Amino acid sequence: MSINPKPQSSLLTFILLLLLTSAAYSSSNHPGSDEESDDLEQLLAVDEQLQQDLPPHHHQSEAETVSRAQRIVLELSGDNARRVVGGNEFVMVLGYAPWCARSADLMPKFSEAATALKEIGSPVVMAKIDGDRYGKVASEMEIKGFPTLLLFVNGTSKAYTGGFSAEEIVIWVQKKTGAPIVTVNTVDEAERFLKKYHTFVVGLFNKFEGSEYNEFVKAAKSDDEIQFVETSDSEVAKLLFPEIKTSDVFIGMVKTEAERYTSYAGSYKMENILEFLSKNKFPLITKLSESNTAWVYSSPVKLQVMIFAKADDFQNMAQPLEDFARKFKSKLMFIYIDITNENLAMPFLTLFGIEHANKTVVAAFDNKLNSKYLLESDPSRGNIEDFCSGLADGTIQQYYRSEPVPDNENASIVTVVGKTFDELVLNSQENVLLEVHTPWCVNCEAMSKQVVKLAKHFKGFENLVFARIDASTNEHAKLQVNDYPTIFLYKSGEKEKPLKISTKLSAKDMAVFINEELKPRGGSAKDEL
Repeated sequence: MSINPKPQSSLLTFILLLLLTSAAYSSSNHPGSDEESDDLEQLLAVDEQLQQDLPPHHHQSEAETVSRAQRIVLELSGDNARRVVGGNEFVMVLGYAPWCARSADLMPKFSEAATALKEIGSPVVMAKIDGDRYGKVASEMEIKGFPTLLLFVNGTSKAYTGGFSAEEIVIWVQKKTGAPIVTVNTVDEAERFLKKYHTFVVGLFNKFEGSEYNEFVKAAKSDDEIQFVETSDSEVAKLLFPEIKTSDVFIGMVKTEAERYTSYAGSYKMENILEFLSKNKFPLITKLSESNTAWVYSSPVKLQVMIFAKADDFQNMAQPLEDFARKFKSKLMFIYIDITNENLAMPFLTLFGIEHANKTVVAAFDNKLNSKYLLESDPSRGNIEDFCSGLADGTIQQYYRSEPVPDNENASIVTVVGKTFDELVLNSQENVLLEVHTPWCVNCEAMSKQVVKLAKHFKGFENLVFARIDASTNEHAKLQVNDYPTIFLYKSGEKEKPLKISTKLSAKDMAVFINEELKPRGGSAKDEL
């Protein structure tokens, strides 16, 4: 998966990212050669010996931990990249650029994942390459943006599709290169497992065989995000899932949040187990970050309530919001966005025309219907609950942006906004020629000048109003436009079926068209500009 740091604005703007920073090896040792591999193993052996020689209660500093982890990540270059990728069964490559902030952000997580994989005996070679310096090699490896994560299996690349925490990287790599399920047989093993994994699926089976177990295994192989763990010991299962109430076959999901334990109650079929995971893998309230936007977007719950608030304000709201999340589970997904984080909050708030908001905002998006909603009253507990109820039962009205109502007195061309579209266009008894434009439209300025000419030409023409609307800041359910500029003629008595006038016509041809459509039968034309 690669991410180019280019902002996008759409109904939902999701900014994905990977992370990384680099630790260089001396090029004189020919990285990737047998000599370098020996050097790497010797360095790690020294680390392990030093660790053993430390006092019992000594805790490594963060710098010591990161330094050791960085040495586990192999630095690729133009000399060794092909040899490393082609000479190993599994190679996880991170393409980065030194100037890329998002690449730099990943190093602690990527290095931590490399350390964890080595500790569990993974055969994967963890490597990175400066794609800016070694552009040709990076291009051959299909690294097209920074950062990019790729897994090479016998020289063939697979795009990374997992999460961006160290734990998520480890889980994804393990599922693609090793056993999809961790087997835990003793209490000691379970305690060690709980220290490493915080979100997981536990399966209790009397024997690791049979149709139910086989479906569990198939689900584990199909899922790329969540660690599966199996046991045949009911006491071990009780430690992993304290709320278990059976010693028979059982599946449950564990998360690190208020709703920590969720039991599976469906049939033992892979598809049903995966559906259970997709609906329950998210917390009651998901905090949106730059690294989990794609994961959030993957939720099967497409009607999503978003709370934009400062951290302290959100903490005061957290408990009632969790209550609402439980009440509307499977119908609504709840997402918290720090309103002070402009990179995350502003793209969403702009869609409501409130990009400069600095107080708590409660809004919602329906990604299935491509619609949005806004709580316009005070975000009190009662108002939020009513808002959520309206979303869940489909009774709440969609939100459409609108600029403030302007003063159109003595205007030759009337300015229409979202709030006045009904009054000035749809419900008006007059014929209305409407110009739909945006500030960023290249051809809109020329068209606006043409409309001004038409307005002067038809001045005094009975029952005809010229109007324009800025579609970048005003919306209406009956105004759906994808191309700008667009010219509509709303004829009196036929407002539900406006005529679209070609913007390729000259001012004279438009005048002829308007006159032909509006002149009384037997009347004279006014088409000479």
